[in-house]
Amino acid sequence: MQTPPKLIILDRDGVINVDSAQFVKSPDEWKPIQGSIEAIARLNQNGYRVVVATNQSGVGRGLFDMATLNAINDKMMEMVFRQGGRIDAIFFCPCTAEQKCPCRKPDTGMFEDIAARFHVGLKGVPTVGDSLRDLEAGAAVGCVPILVLTGKGKKTQAKGDLPTGTKVFADLAEAVKFLVTEPQRFLMS
Repeated sequence: MQTPPKLIILDRDGVINVDSAQFVKSPDEWKPIQGSIEAIARLNQNGYRVVVATNQSGVGRGLFDMATLNAINDKMMEMVFRQGGRIDAIFFCPCTAEQKCPCRKPDTGMFEDIAARFHVGLKGVPTVGDSLRDLEAGAAVGCVPILVLTGKGKKTQAKGDLPTGTKVFADLAEAVKFLVTEPQRFLMS
């Protein structure tokens, strides 16, 4: 009997690509963090389905439109594909914090939608983020929170008060290396 694919949930800005305080507003501004694209391909090669869950309030703020967001995501997916990997789905919330949308992290709506779409429970599913809200949303539904020190990660670590059991890695590539080479130790430690 074939083992069902494993799932991992990644934030986008600050985890896969370089983040910007002025928002990533075009495909030209979207630049991958060194090693992140290869890390996603490595996840796929080790039986993971990769899902991106990202707040994109730039849409709600009128900084860019849905066509631009789609073009940015298309660029990311094409780069992953060229590296021999794939992103199985991208979930996003276009709302601003003021709109109090239940899908916007740290709320859990996107994670609940992922569980429903993939017909899986999220207990023990790794989720990677660079901000506290990424980790809080994942932890609230039983995911294993992983903080990367790229993007806002160093500031997030310095502030402390991380969810219990948060793992910390320099970047996505380091987290993936540990996850695929020592999965039991990774998820149990």
